[in-house]
Amino acid sequence: MVERVRAALFAIVRDHHDELDAVKQLCEASTELLPIDGASISISLGPQLRNTLHASDAVGNRIESLQFSLGEGPCFESFEFRRPVLVPDLANFTTREWPVFATELARMRIGAIFAFPMQRGAIRIGVVDFYRVRPGWLSPGELAAALEVVEIATLLLLNAQSGTTTALYRPTRRLDHEQVHQATGVLIAAFDMSAEEALARLRAYAFANDQLVDDVARDIMARRLSPQDLVDEP
Repeated sequence: MVERVRAALFAIVRDHHDELDAVKQLCEASTELLPIDGASISISLGPQLRNTLHASDAVGNRIESLQFSLGEGPCFESFEFRRPVLVPDLANFTTREWPVFATELARMRIGAIFAFPMQRGAIRIGVVDFYRVRPGWLSPGELAAALEVVEIATLLLLNAQSGTTTALYRPTRRLDHEQVHQATGVLIAAFDMSAEEALARLRAYAFANDQLVDDVARDIMARRLSPQDLVDEP
């Protein structure tokens, strides 16, 4: 299985001269090459600067948005601790690290989720998330094939970065969660708080009002919501 997956991935790389386009195609192809229902790739420079590069479907995008809104989930854990986070049966999974996220995924009827860090030596780029509706472990061969996807995506992104740690965030490309970063800046300017506290305020308000943090940020930037509303929120 690994050889078949590797050959398919190399064919994608050969057919795409732009590394980021190739990574997106790898994400799409992984749903056919692996026993999964969806995949997503996020790039990170830490909890305050994390963006979804690509999601294979709306469910994968929703999973990414939930993690960003809550500030918890396998993606954060995998990135922070530099190791895969494998959850083969979400219905019977409990964790003190991300209980709210696990509950939300159970409502979405996601059976399993697998997160893999994209890293090379001391360099960390982001995380690849795979999900599927039915629960169950990846077999050793399937796990090895998943790691092939992660490894090639990592090498492509390192090449795309061209030796800098911020090239993937250049303004010529649309940034996911861009308005969250802008709204965070509004709170920092208005109340002289740290970036960490500003993002925490956004997440707390979103959670209390059953919204995604992206929605709250859009309301702030459109002036439908005042920054003071977030500070006054109990």
